[in-house]
Amino acid sequence: MKLKAEVCTLVLLPVYLLMFVYSTLTFLPWYFLTNAKKRKAMAKRIKAKPVSEKIGSPYRALTHFDSLATIDIPGADTLDKLFQHAVAKFAKKDCLGTREILSEENEKQPNGKVFKKLILGEYKWLNYEEVNTRVNHLGSGLAALDLKPRSTVAIFCETRAEWMITAQACFKYNFPLVTLYATLGEDAVAFGLNESGATHLITSSELLETKLKCVLSQVSNIKHIIYVGKSINKSEYPTNIDIHNIEEVEELGAKQENLSNPCSRPLPTDLAVVMYTSGSTGRPKGVMMVHSNLIAGMSGQCERIPGLGPKDTYIGYLPLAHVLEMTAEISCVTYGCRIGYSSPLTLSDQSSKIKKGSKGDCSVLRPTLMAAVPEIMDRIYKNVMSKVQEMNVFQRTLFKLGYDYKLEQIKKGYDAPLCNVVLFKKVKALLGGNVRMMLCGGAPLSPQTQRFMNICFCCPVGQGYGLTETCGAGTITEVSDYSTGRVGAPLTCCEIKLRDWLEGK
Repeated sequence: MKLKAEVCTLVLLPVYLLMFVYSTLTFLPWYFLTNAKKRKAMAKRIKAKPVSEKIGSPYRALTHFDSLATIDIPGADTLDKLFQHAVAKFAKKDCLGTREILSEENEKQPNGKVFKKLILGEYKWLNYEEVNTRVNHLGSGLAALDLKPRSTVAIFCETRAEWMITAQACFKYNFPLVTLYATLGEDAVAFGLNESGATHLITSSELLETKLKCVLSQVSNIKHIIYVGKSINKSEYPTNIDIHNIEEVEELGAKQENLSNPCSRPLPTDLAVVMYTSGSTGRPKGVMMVHSNLIAGMSGQCERIPGLGPKDTYIGYLPLAHVLEMTAEISCVTYGCRIGYSSPLTLSDQSSKIKKGSKGDCSVLRPTLMAAVPEIMDRIYKNVMSKVQEMNVFQRTLFKLGYDYKLEQIKKGYDAPLCNVVLFKKVKALLGGNVRMMLCGGAPLSPQTQRFMNICFCCPVGQGYGLTETCGAGTITEVSDYSTGRVGAPLTCCEIKLRDWLEGK
């Protein structure tokens, strides 16, 4: 074993020397071209301070110390105006994309279980103009189904293009949107529908058949159900509820639009969203957010994402009923990014619903921006490390050398270009190879996983902290800050008060 280790060291020595020489030769131009000194200073500078000398005074970001940020785009003081601004500016650009399902196969596992595997095609895109047409038709169709302005409409649906189209239609026609997690239990769904008083419900055919069918007997206020997906047998549902396919509602809306039926536009103070929480500590709570709340929150979030714009592609796979994903996607649409839809089960080539040998969504979409929760990042970390363990001794040792070397460079505020090209290119390709920034929220991310993502995916991995009650806005780390175990300074749209936790010292 000793001889084997010595031989391995001798073989790796020239590789390590090559890495050292290459990094040294590329260090100086990289240092000056990327202004590493300024980046380090930016990361270490004081970013927030108390608004007064009084003990317990709230903290504000220094860049908006005198007044909190409320809006990014002049005149766009409601969510529908943000979308109209984007449509006018990016009309023919790709907006929302969905992958084609080419085939489904049942694959029997060694334990006897049968898993459904998908073979997916390319992304099919709707441009901003086409999305706007569908938004207008759906909003007008909902109005034709007796939905009145300021009356709530519920959405209980998986993350997909129709979710965002529905949201934009509701914002424009001033129908407050009640959001329910697709993973909520039947009792929680019934509670949310009853408490919100929604008379119209938008869902998918899958959820309608698997969850809602059992819930409808407990809900008295629902009059119309609009579903997305395959056709269903309407005779299996209560006769006092009208059930429509979303295409039918859009066709109805198109006819109404021709009659020049104007919509009732919202005010900044009007209710935009009633977002029900996960209900992990009891019954889900409906958090009410007005248009101005959400716009202020997004203005603070977007300030921490440098260069957000039409060159970006965002992959949407987290629950849109969660404030992190909803505000991220609305922000992306506002700034002309395109959004390709995915799911945790089809995200990568190794995902459980992707047939072996075919491509996951990241490989096809090649996103530049991605949001995640610790559970997803931990899953990616474990997948990569299991592949590393399958390597031979030489490859595994080389990976560890490169990892440790880049770790030291990142701690100093630098990078390791050779390691990125030689060692981490294949790992980076797991998420498409183009990700320039990742943001994690929803729960604390372990320093080990955060550092691993920094190193292997060659991009900043920030953390954020916020609440549904704060429209997701609270804090986000800056891209120049490569430290771990923290969530950054207050955003420019809010102030944060710290209070001693006496029991925890």
